Amino acid sequence: MNSPAYRLRRCVPGDEYTLSLVGGASFLEAFADVLDGSDILAHYNKNHTPETYAKYIAMPAGRVAVAEMAPGNAPVGYIVCCEPDLPVDITADDYELRRIYLLHRFQGLGIGRALMDAAVDYARELGRKRLVLGVYGKNYDALRFYEKAGFQRIGERQFTVGATTHHDAVMAKTL
Repeated sequence: MNSPAYRLRRCVPGDEYTLSLVGGASFLEAFADVLDGSDILAHYNKNHTPETYAKYIAMPAGRVAVAEMAPGNAPVGYIVCCEPDLPVDITADDYELRRIYLLHRFQGLGIGRALMDAAVDYARELGRKRLVLGVYGKNYDALRFYEKAGFQRIGERQFTVGATTHHDAVMAKTL
């Protein structure tokens, strides 16, 4: 089977609506059978608004990229990278992969790996030596993906989605 053609593109102002759409859709797709609907909606309204993504795009050390499918450049995934905000020992050498989302039907095609590689490239571009992230502790597919990419668990955090608190793994990869 041939892999579909896609491209990664760094986001610019105006892309926040695209990111909001993909972020909300992929979050719903990933957690509809895990979280209460009201918690998903509250999380979306807090974390996946166009205004939220506009702030990431505007951050001096923020790097946001979208994966788009040929032939029409429909968005199917993205990454958000920024200064770290995790409850572990953070140094000036650290950079956070805040979000990496990819619609399920496009997983397994190499796009997720390309997004991860872009996050590593952004960290290196900024002179960082470690990439850190937080992930829902029961998202076993994501945990396997991160481990395969060279991440190791370095701690945990509590993460609130709507009105419910969950336990996340905090992971890091030395670059």
